[in-house]
Amino acid sequence: MMASSKLMRAIRVSEFGGPSVLRLCDIAKPNPGQKQVLIRVHACGVNPVETYIRSGTYSRKPHLPYTPGTDVSGVVEAVGDGVKVFQAGDRVFTTATETGGYAEYAVVSEDCVHNLPHTLNYKQGAAIGIPYFTAYRALIHKAHAKPGETILIHGASGGVGVAACQMARALGMKVFGTAGTTEGLKLVLENGAHQVFNHKEEGYTSQVTEATKGQGVNVIVEMLSNVNLNSDLLMLAHGGRVVIVGSRGPIEINPRDIMAKEASLIGVALLNATAGEKAECAAVLFAGMDAGWLKPAVGKQFSLDKAFQAHNDIIECSGASGKMVLTI
Repeated sequence: MMASSKLMRAIRVSEFGGPSVLRLCDIAKPNPGQKQVLIRVHACGVNPVETYIRSGTYSRKPHLPYTPGTDVSGVVEAVGDGVKVFQAGDRVFTTATETGGYAEYAVVSEDCVHNLPHTLNYKQGAAIGIPYFTAYRALIHKAHAKPGETILIHGASGGVGVAACQMARALGMKVFGTAGTTEGLKLVLENGAHQVFNHKEEGYTSQVTEATKGQGVNVIVEMLSNVNLNSDLLMLAHGGRVVIVGSRGPIEINPRDIMAKEASLIGVALLNATAGEKAECAAVLFAGMDAGWLKPAVGKQFSLDKAFQAHNDIIECSGASGKMVLTI
């Protein structure tokens, strides 16, 4: 990839480690290649997986040095040869980048660029990519959730959680959500949940089961399985499914809790989605934008030079409330 003589600011990671390895640098502004788009970045979503990659503990390690970030929104600056769908000046969001999103400019493959409607601002655009595609993969591709089923979204106040609440409600499911703060519970109710529960309160699992009239929930979308998986199994209906979106360590469970209900534990990794699955998800998301139910909730915002603080807070601070973004 050829680089122009102009410089841009970008976060670079030259060694794996803690948040302090995120360094703001001046590097060459890239040019788009064949079927690639150059985007002037206005905002970039911050996702937990980016902290695992940065630390070197994730299964997939990028070549060093690299710039993190996949979910950018902004304006098309230039297009490479063969690009037919986009032109300079288009408002867009992405689901991946070639050069990294924590930067003033990003090169993106054309098939990972999507039009951003004027009903959403750039910060909201940066909150679509991983959260909404993950929510759809968890609910539909993995859990095979159906209209009329009861869905519990555990940790529903974060980016994926809000996306899952909006999506499940729009697709005709009974939606329960959990959060750990008053602000988080309010946010979950505002974004599609029929009922909310504080997962920090003793006995909340009994409240969930009572709300189902003792039947249990059909699907649980789990963001922190190393903490919640034991209690999740007790809240399931017969034939229930737990889709594991996030975990930060091991947990010991009793397999009999799975056997008795003929339940299923299903892992979710967006990285494995096929081109067809991504296209299906994108179609649902555009329908959601048209209908008005897809409205990302933006949470904490950081400037590019505070990316290290964003990486610290997304892991260390409990009680997520909306999607964390970098503004550029």
